[in-house]
Amino acid sequence: MTESLEPERLTAWRAYIEASQRLFTQLEDDLRADSALSFADYHVLVLLSEAPGQRLRMGELASRLVFSPSRLTYQISSMQRRGLVAREACPEDRRGSEAVLTAAGLLTLREAAPHHLASVRTHLMDDLDDDEVACLTRIFDRLGRRLRAERDTATHPSET
Repeated sequence: MTESLEPERLTAWRAYIEASQRLFTQLEDDLRADSALSFADYHVLVLLSEAPGQRLRMGELASRLVFSPSRLTYQISSMQRRGLVAREACPEDRRGSEAVLTAAGLLTLREAAPHHLASVRTHLMDDLDDDEVACLTRIFDRLGRRLRAERDTATHPSET
């Protein structure tokens, strides 16, 4: 049997889980109320808006979103039906496909962004001082790098 966490670490873990779920739910509720976008919709639009040519290969987009290929296909299909993205063959490799931001998707993002950022400020950032922001950044950058590396190792084990 796995050894339990020390009381302080268990308290920190439970506080993180509950607060992060409440925060995510609040941000998603605000986003849906203001723009009819889900958090996943918004994240896809942001990633595509920042990508060269406002397009990303489906595999790269799935990796950045931490989505399975089937979940990404479902997400992109839903957004495609609403005219927010298009799916096109890769110019360099016609076997692959890319998600491409449409003009309607960019307009939707531009309209949603100020409301979403206000929600992020209200429900998270305004409660933190500069040291706390720096601490969160260090923690989650380090954690993210480690988890990405572990996932990459698990999905692409070296052949020795």
